[in-house]
Amino acid sequence: MMPFRRRLLGTLLLWLGTLLVSLYIVVVQILPLQQEMGSDAEFWLILALVFIAAFVFAAVIGYRIIKIHIAPIENITETAMELVKGNYRARAYEDSDIGSAPLSSTINVLARNLQEITAVREMEQERLKTLIETMGSGLVMVDRQGKISLSNKYFQNEFGLNADDIIGKFYGELPIPETFAGFIEKVFMTETPAREQLEYQSGINNRAIEVYGAPVIGSHEQWLGIVIVLHDITELKRLEQIRKDFVANVSHELRTPVTSIKGFSETLIDGAYKEEATLLSFLEIIQTETNRLETLIEELLELSRVEQSGFEVDAQPTDMKAVIEYAFEMVHSRFEEKNMKCETFLDEVYVSGDANRLVQIMMNLLVNAITYSAAEKTVTVRLSQKGSQAVVEVEDEGIGIEASEISRLFERFYRVDKARSRNSGGTGLGLSIVKHLVEAHHGKIEVRSIPGRGSVFTIYLPLAD
Repeated sequence: MMPFRRRLLGTLLLWLGTLLVSLYIVVVQILPLQQEMGSDAEFWLILALVFIAAFVFAAVIGYRIIKIHIAPIENITETAMELVKGNYRARAYEDSDIGSAPLSSTINVLARNLQEITAVREMEQERLKTLIETMGSGLVMVDRQGKISLSNKYFQNEFGLNADDIIGKFYGELPIPETFAGFIEKVFMTETPAREQLEYQSGINNRAIEVYGAPVIGSHEQWLGIVIVLHDITELKRLEQIRKDFVANVSHELRTPVTSIKGFSETLIDGAYKEEATLLSFLEIIQTETNRLETLIEELLELSRVEQSGFEVDAQPTDMKAVIEYAFEMVHSRFEEKNMKCETFLDEVYVSGDANRLVQIMMNLLVNAITYSAAEKTVTVRLSQKGSQAVVEVEDEGIGIEASEISRLFERFYRVDKARSRNSGGTGLGLSIVKHLVEAHHGKIEVRSIPGRGSVFTIYLPLAD
């Protein structure tokens, strides 16, 4: 600041010198002139002109002072005010020839630093926002007043909420399941971490979530609220239930024939073999149960093969009408046993698929229709083309399926009517095999059903090129 002060002092001295020179001219030059002229009018005219010239000169010097020293200060002040308002792009004018140049340079360095800090902060906030929005878990934060301060898309989609409708609202007002609301209440009131698995009803489906809640502690150990993180474990719960059902059903399916074989074998050993009629009857039962075990093992092995990663079918152009007719011939005897009819409406359609696997699919669907239909009913099979897909429909007049059971229909060993399917010798694996084989053909299977009136299984398969 010393050069600035020296320049300001020099300018003021120059202005003062101008005034002194003006006074010197008046005293030394003009006063003697008055005596020579002897006229007051001329004297005052000359004096006025001298003072006007001195004033103009002083004004020029003053303007120079303002331009050099005061205007840059005002510019720096305006720049500082812009920085206070948050406009970090504002810059002060820099001129090395003026005394305020170091101050302008310092202000500009401060502005650039603030701009860089703001840019870094905005980038970090954007990263944090992107991370929160795209994370595979639900997140919701509740402030110390109990109001929602933050939530991500996952949380909103899980409960069908909108960000504008929940931010700033009390957590007790949210339209969320009671179990989840109770968990938030517990964490908020106790201010201690907690973890639970919760289940709730969403429409006709059961949902399961794992939630973790913890208090948010700021600097100086200040409690700021709580944060809740939730994970959807519905699929894990379903798979766990499938595993439990699989173990239980396999155990039951194996125990029943093994118990029968063991019991009749022991009876024969104890002497029943001496009666020929009893011997033949028991041997027929043992053979039936042995066949049942063999079928179960074969279907378990088949299911294991089609469920393996990388399983593919040998897709070739295949006459789907011929496949359906062949499958009907294979199960014709079962239709006759229950005095049932099979009506077919088949178009000439060629699909891209494995003929043997397609026959297996149709046989399983036909057997399933026979199993869950009463005697003297009708099974209808339709084959048509829709766009680039072949459409196969198998419609029965059986017991039908409840809407809540359709989602589990293709699980291993799952049965709509357990007593009926077991009495008919079914293993509960047929539809699971069908689903995997259809998907291996890059197709899909759908089910429509009305309880008490029957079901329609629809298969979509790609057409042959």
